[in-house]
Amino acid sequence: MKMKVSILVCAALSALMATFGLAAEKKYVVGVSNTLVGNGWREEMVCSIKAEALASGMVSKVILANRNGGPSEQIADLRNLISAGVNVIIVNPSDRKALDPVIKQATDRGIVVVAVDQAVDAPSAYVVANDQTAYGREGAEALFKMLGGKGNVVEMRGIDGVPADADRHEGFTEALKKYPDIKVVASVFTGWSPDKAAQAMKDLIGSGKQIDGVWTSGIDKAVVDAYKTANLKYVPVVGADNNGFMGEQIALKDAGLVGINVTNPPAVGGAGLSVALDVLQGKKMPRVIHLTPAVYDSSTPEGMAWLKSLYDPSVDPNNPVYSSVKPYTHYSIEQEKACKGPGE
Repeated sequence: MKMKVSILVCAALSALMATFGLAAEKKYVVGVSNTLVGNGWREEMVCSIKAEALASGMVSKVILANRNGGPSEQIADLRNLISAGVNVIIVNPSDRKALDPVIKQATDRGIVVVAVDQAVDAPSAYVVANDQTAYGREGAEALFKMLGGKGNVVEMRGIDGVPADADRHEGFTEALKKYPDIKVVASVFTGWSPDKAAQAMKDLIGSGKQIDGVWTSGIDKAVVDAYKTANLKYVPVVGADNNGFMGEQIALKDAGLVGINVTNPPAVGGAGLSVALDVLQGKKMPRVIHLTPAVYDSSTPEGMAWLKSLYDPSVDPNNPVYSSVKPYTHYSIEQEKACKGPGE
């Protein structure tokens, strides 16, 4: 008799909760590991994760491990996230292989780990990344064609040793093999720091070397600014979908600036979380998802129209333009700009 009463009471409570929208759905805790602070691209990546967490309605909290560091610091951060009891870890990896053991520790505990922006070798991790090899190859080929297949170019790289830099350099090298009359007169690491890139470009301009074009790993505005400061004729510059670079191409079109933009949306972070939540819901997802970059040339009507459709003067010039990654992300651009996760 008591058992029947208990069953009836439970059923009544469940019905009451459902009536008032109180039926409890499982909420997940999301951990995020980022090891490059003060970089606009990474900041927007984190904002896209928070926005997707909020839009999903399935996340109770986002725990951010955010500091400048390398593999050892990131391993420590990942261990702390595991100890914090997260259900998901979104990691922008500082090394392709070094994180594999700690990623295995996480997935052995049932945590869904998604590497975004850059790949890891850990077989238990999911990877959602912009195709970085294609980024290097497509942008370089567009530049080499614009130069008529001959000339001196500068390669402005990112951080030595990180997967995205290695992949982009591989793509750049692939393109270079097809153009024997293109000479790389300098290849420098910028750390993806605008200040470091600006100084490197200033030094290269001051060296007197003949430079016909510059390929950058997304540190584009610093290169344009160096030419502007030196009051020199602009050379074609390859960059990403960064707000300041895009604005300069619009403003300096008549001054002769031509830019080549290769898309590399930081919203890949939000896409990674979307994939993780699908996995937690029992959906079968591919282990590796590559987002194919698009290339826009500001010297064409189509390229200029694209620039004007996305450039936002209210956005920090060192940051990428805000965007989504369909069909994976579900937030609004306003939510991404607000950069607020659940409970914030």
